[in-house]
Amino acid sequence: MSAQKEIYLLSPTPRTDTISLPMIQFSTVADSIDFDSCDTLMFTSKQAVVTADNVDKKWKNYPCIAIGAATKKQIEALGGEVIYHPDSYYGETLSQDIIRHFSQRKILYLRPREVSFDSKAFLKKAGIDLQEQIIYETGCISYSSKEKPVQNAIIIFTSPSTIHCFMKNFDWDESYTAVVIGRATKVHLPEDANYVVAEEPLISSCIEKAKSL
Repeated sequence: MSAQKEIYLLSPTPRTDTISLPMIQFSTVADSIDFDSCDTLMFTSKQAVVTADNVDKKWKNYPCIAIGAATKKQIEALGGEVIYHPDSYYGETLSQDIIRHFSQRKILYLRPREVSFDSKAFLKKAGIDLQEQIIYETGCISYSSKEKPVQNAIIIFTSPSTIHCFMKNFDWDESYTAVVIGRATKVHLPEDANYVVAEEPLISSCIEKAKSL
């Protein structure tokens, strides 16, 4: 029986059975939130919810569209109400769901500076004017070459940003296996990377997949 390979987790929060190698750090870029012309909020990340709560507690007065299980859990943990929670977040599918269920609502998307899909442009084609406010941004953490993962490592990527920041720090080693949290993340990997996709878009599912390799 072969020895268990080292598993590196690149998200900010450490988890047992993995080596923590966080790639991104968050900075708040808003000092207020403009709720004036919205009746519903949309969040696509746990960090967006935490940031909104730090900036203005009044976000809890608005029903929320939550993208991803971790986002839904964070909204509810901080006292917010989730009125819609799609099974998965792939930009075009999500936008079609919003068109179908929420065409009459005035949605404010509280978002990071960089997003992998331009929901605003897609929804505009359907006549929905999605309002957006950038409330935080992500930056890469820097590492020395000595901190590069060992050969044959399994590396868990939880977002396109974690791949981008990893490649800024290290060259890809052909012995690595990537575990990615979903399809939107997969497309950012190096072309020659060996990879598998987690069964569900959850960090816990990524870890289980990594352990099974």
